[in-house]
Amino acid sequence: MINKEDNFFLLAGPCAIEGEDMAMKIAEHIVNITHKLNISYIFKGSFKKANRSRVDSFTGIGDEKALKILQKVGQTFNVPTVTDIHQVSDAAMAAEYVDVLQIPAFLVRQTDLVVAAAETGKVVNLKKGQFMSPESMQFAVQKVFDSGNEKALITDRGTMFGYQDLIVDFRGIPTMRKFAPVVMDVTHSLQQPNQSSGVTGGRPDMIETIARAAIVNNADGLFIETHFDPANAKSDGANMLHLDLLEGLLTRLVAIRKTINEF
Repeated sequence: MINKEDNFFLLAGPCAIEGEDMAMKIAEHIVNITHKLNISYIFKGSFKKANRSRVDSFTGIGDEKALKILQKVGQTFNVPTVTDIHQVSDAAMAAEYVDVLQIPAFLVRQTDLVVAAAETGKVVNLKKGQFMSPESMQFAVQKVFDSGNEKALITDRGTMFGYQDLIVDFRGIPTMRKFAPVVMDVTHSLQQPNQSSGVTGGRPDMIETIARAAIVNNADGLFIETHFDPANAKSDGANMLHLDLLEGLLTRLVAIRKTINEF
């Protein structure tokens, strides 16, 4: 489901499911690219957004409606899908529609949530808390294993640096690979949270820098949020990659991985 020999895999899609047409358009575009480049692909889209700065922030189009769109994407393009969950009851509900359940970084220490995801039998993608060391992620992974599920991923999305910035410590990739395959969340690690406006900022100009460094340091996968109109995306537009730039980026990253594999 995840790895193709000698290449990284990709979790990519919009931050949130805004509607069926946009999800299908983005998925089709990425499927064509990843097929061409021999990259295993998992479509990503949040069925709801619970971690918002303001009460008037976009949270979703309706749980069941969004989950059915994720299911349709998976069935139409024959790709696995991933969405994040926020409470124990989300696990069983989302597991009926998607293949990978993602635990948000702020919630990765919530034992009941991690266990509920693991007990569905789905792959569990554990986002490293912005406040956690790479070494501490072994305990989150162990919760999945102790629940009878051996299918865990760890995704690094940066570490808090002051109040309004994140940094990526690339020493964490080899450390966390001892526990589970490691994904680098390229776009969320470039967020600039806690802005005075209540709207998270970002540095999309640094996406390729972070992605290149992750590939050089043997990340198993990449996580990239992308949209055909980031400026008007309903969630996290400030740090998303424009869909038109994805093929060039992935082409360069595949070439880097091929070079690294020769050593």
